[in-house]
Amino acid sequence: MKFSGAVIASALVATVSALASTDTITWGGDNSRSGFQTNHGMDPAIVGSSQFGQVFRTLLPGTYVGQPEQIFSQPLVYTPNGGTRQYVYFATTQNNVYKLDAKTGEIVASRALHIPFLTADLDGCRDIEPTIGVTSTGVIDASSDTLYLTAKTYVSQFGDKPQGRPAGRYFVHALDVNDLSERPNFPVDLEGVPSRNGASRKFTGGIHLQRAALLHTGQYIYAGFASHCVQYNFTGWIIGWDKSTGKIVEGWTTQGQGIPNTIPGAGIWMSGGGLSSDDAGSIFAATGNGYASQLSTIPVKGFNPPTALEEAALHLTMNADGSLNVVDFFMPWEKQALDGGDQDLGTTPLEVLPSQFACGDFKRIGVVTGKSGKTYWLNLDNLGGYRNGKDTQDDVLQVFQNENSVYAGAGVYPLEGGYVFINVIGSPTNVFKFSCNNGVPTFAKVAVSPTINAYILGVSHGTVTSLDGQEGTGLLWVTDVQGVGVKIYNAVPKDGKLVLLNSFNVPAITKFSRPVFGNAMLYIGTTLGYVYGFGAPVNSPLNCSSPVDFGSVDINNSSSARPVTCQATIDLTVTSVGLGEEKHFGISDSIKLPLQLSQGQSFSVNATFVPTSVGFQSTDLLVNSTNSVAGFSTNTHARLTGTGRSVRALLALSPSTITFKGVVTGQDPGGVTESLVVSNRGSSPLKVTSILYSADNSTGPFQPWDGQGHLVVGKFTLQNIPTTVPANSGVTVSVAFSSTASGTFTGFVKFVTDGGNGTVSIAGSSGPAAIALLEFQTPDGQDWVKYQSGTPFHFGNVTENTSRSLKFRVTNKAPPGGVKLSLTVSKPPFGVDSIVRAANQVDLAEGSSFGPGESGTAFLTCAAPKSQWNMPVYNSTAQWTMNTNDPEFGKQFIQFFCNAVAEQAPPLLPNGQGRYQYIGCFKDNTPGRQLPNQLLDSVKLTNAQCIATCAKSNYVFCGTQYLRECWAGNQIPLQKVDDTNCNYNCAGDINQICGGNGAGDGAFMSLFADSLQWNGNYTKPPVSGPSVNPGVSGFASMGCFTEPANARALPNGVGTEKKTVAACVNACKGAMYSYAGLEYGGECWCGSQLATGSVHAPDLECGMNCNDNATEYCGGPGRLNLYRLGAPPTSSSTPGSTTTTTGPTSTSSSASVPTPTAPAVKNTVGKYRFQGCWTEATNSRALVGSSYADDKMTLEACAKFCDAFTYFATEYGRECYCGNSIQEGSVKAINQNDCSFPCAGDGTGYCGAANRLQLYKLSDSATTMPPSASLTGAS
Repeated sequence: MKFSGAVIASALVATVSALASTDTITWGGDNSRSGFQTNHGMDPAIVGSSQFGQVFRTLLPGTYVGQPEQIFSQPLVYTPNGGTRQYVYFATTQNNVYKLDAKTGEIVASRALHIPFLTADLDGCRDIEPTIGVTSTGVIDASSDTLYLTAKTYVSQFGDKPQGRPAGRYFVHALDVNDLSERPNFPVDLEGVPSRNGASRKFTGGIHLQRAALLHTGQYIYAGFASHCVQYNFTGWIIGWDKSTGKIVEGWTTQGQGIPNTIPGAGIWMSGGGLSSDDAGSIFAATGNGYASQLSTIPVKGFNPPTALEEAALHLTMNADGSLNVVDFFMPWEKQALDGGDQDLGTTPLEVLPSQFACGDFKRIGVVTGKSGKTYWLNLDNLGGYRNGKDTQDDVLQVFQNENSVYAGAGVYPLEGGYVFINVIGSPTNVFKFSCNNGVPTFAKVAVSPTINAYILGVSHGTVTSLDGQEGTGLLWVTDVQGVGVKIYNAVPKDGKLVLLNSFNVPAITKFSRPVFGNAMLYIGTTLGYVYGFGAPVNSPLNCSSPVDFGSVDINNSSSARPVTCQATIDLTVTSVGLGEEKHFGISDSIKLPLQLSQGQSFSVNATFVPTSVGFQSTDLLVNSTNSVAGFSTNTHARLTGTGRSVRALLALSPSTITFKGVVTGQDPGGVTESLVVSNRGSSPLKVTSILYSADNSTGPFQPWDGQGHLVVGKFTLQNIPTTVPANSGVTVSVAFSSTASGTFTGFVKFVTDGGNGTVSIAGSSGPAAIALLEFQTPDGQDWVKYQSGTPFHFGNVTENTSRSLKFRVTNKAPPGGVKLSLTVSKPPFGVDSIVRAANQVDLAEGSSFGPGESGTAFLTCAAPKSQWNMPVYNSTAQWTMNTNDPEFGKQFIQFFCNAVAEQAPPLLPNGQGRYQYIGCFKDNTPGRQLPNQLLDSVKLTNAQCIATCAKSNYVFCGTQYLRECWAGNQIPLQKVDDTNCNYNCAGDINQICGGNGAGDGAFMSLFADSLQWNGNYTKPPVSGPSVNPGVSGFASMGCFTEPANARALPNGVGTEKKTVAACVNACKGAMYSYAGLEYGGECWCGSQLATGSVHAPDLECGMNCNDNATEYCGGPGRLNLYRLGAPPTSSSTPGSTTTTTGPTSTSSSASVPTPTAPAVKNTVGKYRFQGCWTEATNSRALVGSSYADDKMTLEACAKFCDAFTYFATEYGRECYCGNSIQEGSVKAINQNDCSFPCAGDGTGYCGAANRLQLYKLSDSATTMPPSASLTGAS
């Protein structure tokens, strides 16, 4: 084939001068992506022993939005140029890069590239969550010690909140592997890169995902891009850049010329697999489903590719400037059905098989498997185009239908005849044996793994190692997301099964990973922040000749003896010598044991090869020893190999059982085909003497085939049955199953030859296509609602602080004998920002399948969060995206709808909602009481009681506070705060909220507003002012006055319904007082004269608005707006103690009882303990819960009044205050002797002083204490 454009061959030769032999610098080990690796010292004898195990477990320290690191990219292993120390490099979804010592796991360097993009911006797509940063495996350029990778982030690098998809960005980084610093010309922002072949498209980072591993070939690096859950207007991209300058050299899109830029599809993601290359100018990739529908049913040759390359395997060639040309393609014949079912061909990479798989004219073979479960073997030099095969089906080398979807690139072992391994979701791993017969390559299914892979996404891509390329040393490595995390099999199966050699449990292995190797080490990343290293950190005490190969020996004959020599590397004692398996090998002599050896001494034993069957055979010579040197093992292995041969013809049938499953009746016009290889494993030609067949039983009766045409056995047709088979060769027989009728069918074909007889069993079943039925439980859980596209499922009403869990059910309604229903796409609403969410991502997971009549269920829960009463109904939805193999189903975006409702307290509106609606949590005492009127103080208080009482008086606002208090007013409080500050339950109902104390720094109320009176304005609106009221009812303003040091300026407190100047003046006037004063925003005080010591203060100190009239002032802390009956005095007049007016006098009487000569501090009063002498708060009372004043005040009376509160305090000898917290600014007085006023009703105790509080706090363990000494200097 001619490549388009000039390619400089020398530029495509990888520079390897700095690459250590055991490094892994790209995904899969090399650009073929086959994953076959011979350079890591993985000896099956060591890997399968107890020596091989966990060497380190390192926690990567990064956290973001409270979550640990996740490693979706695969690590790279590298020894920097000029050094000998090997390192392993991990990059995470949080955009952090770590460099670890490859042997110890010690973190030696790290770097944060950006903040990560957040999954919260992706409308429920949770494939990777909660952060998306580095999700693609990077690549290391060994010639420059540079690590290249891509990272998804935001424009702004501040904060940890979603910024929206338009703010999403992708950057290309080039890091120095030594210190992780950025190379010159990097990073490169990819935003706005234009499509070279799709003129109207530009790259947008927010909607695209870079999952496919990077490809380095020559001077250029290439990255493939796809979508997030097939959402938004994405397309597949390959973006290329110069590795030195960072210049973008290619922006190629899978939706190209002539496709409107509104049509999405054809992403390149390949489950994290890499773009592949032959490093000779060709690049290969596979794409996902799309919506252009450019090709219908007309065949198109592969060398004339369309411009919409959906569901395609692609061959692109490089030009000298790094740009790409598409030269060949393949699309499955059922491409349109695959699009409709989201059954991407591109769930795996298109791998280039090693040269050992070349056959005849097919020099380069590739393999790719899709979500439909079909594995395609392709001629990489002629991919096959669209519908160019027989009956307008696929023109490919071979197709195999696996049991379920596949998201894993093939494992490949080219030795011992060649094997290919396909890891299937929820099914065993399938093993295919390669054969080349008359120039035709064939891959026959010959074995499966002994256990199934996880039934959720996703088992790993296959990886195979061998020890320095030696036959008999192949190991298949599989990691998985459920069950045993790491499984290691012998690559060559036995008796139809893979043989498990070793396994390890590793929690939270990342889906779609691929085992990565260094120097005899295995590395694995997880989604919990841990990375693991496995190996055998011990040295061998003996150096034995290995392998010892006996060549080819006829079966049942013995080879000549060959010595196996072992030399001691330390002083030791040999305790035993034996064989791992004695079926084909023997030891012809033995040594005297125990045998002591000094360092450098050696011994030998003779071994023989006696094959009992044809083919390659191997075993280990096991030498056990003891030693006293730390770091050395106690056993040593030497490998013995040989090939058994047969002089005579020898028949072998592979596979011996052929099964056709999951075939839809009539779907494949030409039938479904598999391969049977008839092999001659002998050295003489094989003659087929007769063919016998039966459609009923493996034991007959059989009918002879006359050899004419094709052999038809029931519904099966065998083509190309040989009459002879050359020595050591094979012939591929095509076995076709006609699916024109539904049913289960069998057939048995017996080959009679001069090299033995053999029978192959054939079974097939076909039936109607799967039929998907989706149902959701009714809100009462007693019935089911059938899904109708576009109509949400409904949880009904869920009350706050409760939850409702209902089942979502998927059933296969196909009749008996029908095809299994497969969930090809399943994205549950797990971990979403909604009150509706799925319980997990396991139930009804992508890849799940159900036989006819079978169902699967998943729980979804609507959890209405705890909320206040009388809140409006709000709703929430969550989406489950699903598609199936039901041809009539199509992709569905299933909505689950839930109404979250709160209890509603009367009075109710006609719509059932409460008239008083909750409007938030508000801070009180800012600076004064925000709602001036206390309506209730009850140990049985609920919000409903408060609202009902508030409604009777027609207040606009009512609030609950301190568990038991109900307050009301007509002005909205000043400061709305976060609802978390209202954290008290109601005294009458622990499930209701009645205010709170926030974080202990204030008093907060739960506020309700009359929706018929309140206009919705949260700003407290003074009409004008506020200003000093000049006077009312014959009283004139005297200005702002202080409280005196040892008494009240006005001694008589009066309760008023409203906290206004007019209300206070009228109350004092009605009681025949001549002075009225207001402080703390509404406290009303009356008197006939002003006490000595009360003097004029600056007007600014009387700065508190009246609680019920924000247009006027009502004093301040310790400051009175003073009013006097009659005309105000001149500006020079100052009221004093000589002022007298006519008015009532205050009198009191008490029984004559003995009292101490001086009062004393009472340390305990009932259940309260004395806290000291305290000041008033800065902008309010220190205690704001409740209060009263009495000329018979005692400490015991105040304690009883404040029984429901945490604190009580007395002041001025006659005032009592309660509260649950101490307001800001109130502190313990410097001079504790300030509290010097005796209690008005009990001269034996102190009751504070002017602006000083005798403070007590509730103490359950309070005990009676003797009174303290009397205060000195008290008067």
